[in-house]
Amino acid sequence: MTIKPRFRVALLALALAGAPLGVSVAQSMSGGGGANPNASRTTLDPIPPEGGWDSLAKLLEAAKPSLDTRLEPSASQITTHIERLLNNGKNEEALAMIEKRQADIKDQRGTDVQLMFQHARALAALDRTGEAIDVYTEMTTRFPELPEPWNNLAALYASRGELERAQDALQMALRADPGYAAARANLGDLQLMQALRTYKKAAGDGVPGMQEKVREVETMLKEKQGK
Repeated sequence: MTIKPRFRVALLALALAGAPLGVSVAQSMSGGGGANPNASRTTLDPIPPEGGWDSLAKLLEAAKPSLDTRLEPSASQITTHIERLLNNGKNEEALAMIEKRQADIKDQRGTDVQLMFQHARALAALDRTGEAIDVYTEMTTRFPELPEPWNNLAALYASRGELERAQDALQMALRADPGYAAARANLGDLQLMQALRTYKKAAGDGVPGMQEKVREVETMLKEKQGK
């Protein structure tokens, strides 16, 4: 089972902003000949405007049904629409649709894993970190073979400065999928942040040469963020 698309949650954004570490994704219109303009649309699609090109507007007006005949969207269409909302930063709207979908399928057997993953993403994007961690943690318990929840869970731990827990989660992601490049790259970033923390502590204790090490690692992290 794989969650697609895979997202690399960058581990540098908040860290370089001063936090310990932080998280880093046109339809044709049918008509004419008296055809129903909503025949290929679902309720996720907007109703075609009545204004605009006069000849087309008149044609659509003549063909317009008295009732909304748009189709109910399929599960995959809902998932795709939610993904689009999340990728466009419309997180509140995405969360509302996710929660409605969860209520609709509550009594069905099985679990919509993709919807669960999207729920956690929406919560994290809305800074509801604790709730997002709860959802990702449930996913890692029920579906430990999926690397993406482990990866995103690591990013949220890292954003709270819990670097050891973040490292454990990334190692679990790589155990689930040794070829998961996002987790491997995040693990490299995390190790740099752990080194930075160690150098800063040593510099605070007066160890010679540590301030230079701090500057070197900070420069490396800024360069990685700019790529």
